[in-house]
Amino acid sequence: MEIFPAIDLLGGKVVRLTRGDYGKVDVYGGDPVETARAFKAQGAKNLHIVDLDGAKDGSAANFGVISAIAAEGGLFIQAGGGIRDFKRIEAHLGAGVSRVILGTAAAENFEFIERSIELFGNAVAVGVDARDGRVAVRGWRETTAIDALGFCEKLGAAGVDNIIYTDISRDGTMEGANLGVYALLAGRAGARITASGGISSMEEIEELKKMGIYAAILGKSLYTGAINLKGAIEKCR
Repeated sequence: MEIFPAIDLLGGKVVRLTRGDYGKVDVYGGDPVETARAFKAQGAKNLHIVDLDGAKDGSAANFGVISAIAAEGGLFIQAGGGIRDFKRIEAHLGAGVSRVILGTAAAENFEFIERSIELFGNAVAVGVDARDGRVAVRGWRETTAIDALGFCEKLGAAGVDNIIYTDISRDGTMEGANLGVYALLAGRAGARITASGGISSMEEIEELKKMGIYAAILGKSLYTGAINLKGAIEKCR
């Protein structure tokens, strides 16, 4: 199983939100490039980046920061937040991002996802952010009527290779991942599943690995020291 340490960007700073609430922000650093270097020094080969400003308003507010991190080299970077058209996909890939994550665009325009897969293949992943079992969009601020598990199945059937599933109620809480939903997804989604939201112990990482989950995203657990990144990477080899 792959481990992706996470850098969430808000106003150019490294932050974590609690349950997707922009009013509950913990700042963990003012230099995202240095944070990425620190992860790499601990053995990280992957990095998950979210532009929270972009996720909220569709802007490219932190594109320069993402580009600077990518320019450092040595990391497989997946990045999302505000990527809602082909031009933005091409810009990120051109800047050195390995895989872009589409969220709001996927939920609101399924034809865009299908065309993106045709054009960019597995360089496109879909982030499914779920609140009470329904897909949330626009920086998690709006909850749709779309059933999250059913949407994952639809994405898999359409040829999406990677789905990043976040349980918003767990994200940034250190209360533990929703292991039950990942057990369901591992058997029905038809795509590689990345678990995100609330992972706070090595035991949870082991459980996700046993399920056949492709990857786990670690955020607050790393910043608070609850999980040692080097140890998590070694455990998943």
